[in-house]
Amino acid sequence: MGAEGNESLDFLSVFLTGVPGLETQHGWLSVPFFLMYIVAIVGNSLIMAAVQGDSALHEPMYLFLSMLAVTEVGVSVSTLPTVMGILWFDARRVGLGGCLAQMFFIHTFSCMESGVLLAMSYDRFVAIYNPLRYTAILTLPRIISMGLGITLKSVAFMAPLPVLLRQLPYCHINILSHSYCLHSDLIQLPCTDTKLNSILGLAIVLATFGMDSLLIVVSYVLILYTVLGIASGEGRRKALNTCVSHICAVLVYYVPMIGVSVMHRAAKHASPLAHTIMSSIYLFVPPVLNPIIYSVKTKPIRQGIVALFSCKKQLT
Repeated sequence: MGAEGNESLDFLSVFLTGVPGLETQHGWLSVPFFLMYIVAIVGNSLIMAAVQGDSALHEPMYLFLSMLAVTEVGVSVSTLPTVMGILWFDARRVGLGGCLAQMFFIHTFSCMESGVLLAMSYDRFVAIYNPLRYTAILTLPRIISMGLGITLKSVAFMAPLPVLLRQLPYCHINILSHSYCLHSDLIQLPCTDTKLNSILGLAIVLATFGMDSLLIVVSYVLILYTVLGIASGEGRRKALNTCVSHICAVLVYYVPMIGVSVMHRAAKHASPLAHTIMSSIYLFVPPVLNPIIYSVKTKPIRQGIVALFSCKKQLT
């Protein structure tokens, strides 16, 4: 660390923020937050277990869905310790190393989620454009390769962020504006120029989330073009119906992300509570809603989850 720093990075701490203006209500607020974590972790875990346990669900669409569930459990588990620590125990202090690790995992799993949503849009395009060769194109080795590629890409893009932040001097009160560590928050703390970190962060966002969202839009343009070429109205309806759950998942993921970005740039003077609510919606709502969406809209997933409990009853 530079000479300006007052503490060794090994002992430097940052202080997280709970829900601004509602600090006295943290005990009550912990109930809905804890319930959201339970729904997100249990719901996505049930989807993973259903896909793994039912051979009828070993199809590309459901394998990608299980990957999405993995990323959402990852995001939830990454934020849970600090969020519930603040709400239950008012534990706001966290070491810089732990904060950087949490930042890395939150952003890495979020990036993986975006990549999986893109892979799922490609899956829907192949299923509609070339249904006869669907399973021949999306073979198990190819799906595994896509999953590994998404993981490696996410890790490679996000790994430089904590490494660069560790090189900077921290010499003032280190208070973050959320109950978890994000890159956009952490680059405000060093007492030196962080322009390089800001540019790198923006470049990563454009290369990952920006490119993924653009390719998802392209995929759905091609899907719509293909569906319009189907002769029967019933065929068009069935083809589009297979995309409904994925479209909902994409909207649930990207709409809050866009909202957070707009507020960060266009509504900087909005109340801290408004920023906290938008960030919480972005991180907490997709892991909670997606298992519900896919369980309601996808009959084989619903049957697979029911089968899990049927097997448990038979065993007991």
